[in-house]
Amino acid sequence: MARKDLIVGNWKMNATHLEAIQMVQKLSYRLETDDFERVEVAVCPPFTALRSVQTVIETDHLPIRLGAQDVHWQESGAYTGAVSPGMLRSLGVRFVIVGHSERRAMFGDDDAAVARKTVAVLDAGMIPIVAVGESLEQREAGTTEEIITGQLTAALRGIAPERVATLVVAYEPIWAIGTGRTADPDIAGQATAQLRAALSATSGNEVAAAVRILYGGSVNPGNIAAFMAKRDIDGALVGGASLDPDQFAAIVRYWV
Repeated sequence: MARKDLIVGNWKMNATHLEAIQMVQKLSYRLETDDFERVEVAVCPPFTALRSVQTVIETDHLPIRLGAQDVHWQESGAYTGAVSPGMLRSLGVRFVIVGHSERRAMFGDDDAAVARKTVAVLDAGMIPIVAVGESLEQREAGTTEEIITGQLTAALRGIAPERVATLVVAYEPIWAIGTGRTADPDIAGQATAQLRAALSATSGNEVAAAVRILYGGSVNPGNIAAFMAKRDIDGALVGGASLDPDQFAAIVRYWV
């Protein structure tokens, strides 16, 4: 089965619930039914806007998927400030980003935490977007493949192949996130090919062929087509540009 392209907007810590409503409405106005047949589209608002965006999507019958930016691996308990998988599922969340470099660097998410979150999202019937990426120092040291495949393997350790086949992987070189500096499409294509090879080695060729791998890192309407032309890139995890409905719609419609 062919992999359907997936474009995900990560709004990070931006947008009040009222601004989020306007953003998703404007995005829907700029996309056509045919666009959604070709590309799956998701937005990941901050936690405080999830319910508002869910309401718009369901009331207006929008074919836009709802995503969350993070999750805790426990279903409930004394975890002040945390949000559980069940809480997200009850809001109609389909995708959950786990292992984003900002969570790893700023909030202490290590490989063990990312693995726990990945399993928790799967157990809750949602789809984890497992993010991996190397720093500039690691790239210059020639250890990119070791770093990104190591992060991915750690996140998926112990997960049955049939479950691995349902998740999404996002390659986001840390040095390209929010910097305006993008990885060369050839570099991104090589890294995503390495990730697919790692999936093949750990979960089998059929699973590797089924998993969608996204590129993220200063994606914009001007460079998205070059990334999408690469064999192992099936979409994008978009940061800053996803806050502008015009830019995000242009990224979704990258072939136009």
